[in-house]
Amino acid sequence: MLETTQALFHLGPLAVGTTVVTTWGIMVVLSLGAWLASRRLRLDPGPFQVALEGVVQTIRAAVEEVVPRRADTVFPFVATLWLFIGIANLSSLIPRVHSPTADLSATTALALLVFFSVHWFGIRIQGLRPYLRHYLSPSPFLLPFHVIGEITRTLALAVRLFGNMMSLETAALLVLLVAGLFAPIPLLMLHIVEALVQAYIFGMLTLVYIAGAIQSLEARRSPKEEET
Repeated sequence: MLETTQALFHLGPLAVGTTVVTTWGIMVVLSLGAWLASRRLRLDPGPFQVALEGVVQTIRAAVEEVVPRRADTVFPFVATLWLFIGIANLSSLIPRVHSPTADLSATTALALLVFFSVHWFGIRIQGLRPYLRHYLSPSPFLLPFHVIGEITRTLALAVRLFGNMMSLETAALLVLLVAGLFAPIPLLMLHIVEALVQAYIFGMLTLVYIAGAIQSLEARRSPKEEET
């Protein structure tokens, strides 16, 4: 934990730590990977293209299952979030690299991104006034509870991912100190599975929050409005 917050260098008054460097490194890798992977797509795909298409189709199917009518709108954001968190969680498998998601500042930034994205999707699809009006439903007296709910679930999203990834890294370190090289493979497999599970949970919760912002208003539309 301490190492993730240590400054590597300074940009003026700003201290740049390992979390920032690793996060930007992952974004560069993802951007270059997406550019390289989409350069030579073929109708007769090779094994690499088949694997990539399988990942994309799996994420797409999950999005369509939750928001079938808005999958095209939501898919790019949710898929990017899923891939980023998955790779960030797995980055600690590289020696001397700490996962950004084991730093509370990084998970808080991701949770805030989800917080603003939920409202952005809701306003974009439903309009500002209808979206804000749902906070007064079914009674204006419930407005404080809606606001508290928005804040607490954002905090929970940040703390859940941070706590799980920090404990995973700590547990892995302790097992390696005790067992040494006698248990590297089971520990490695456990780390990979847990890292992917945590990325899946974060992405799925994001998807559910966005679906709640979109579909709670659509459900209140009359059948006549749906036809138009």
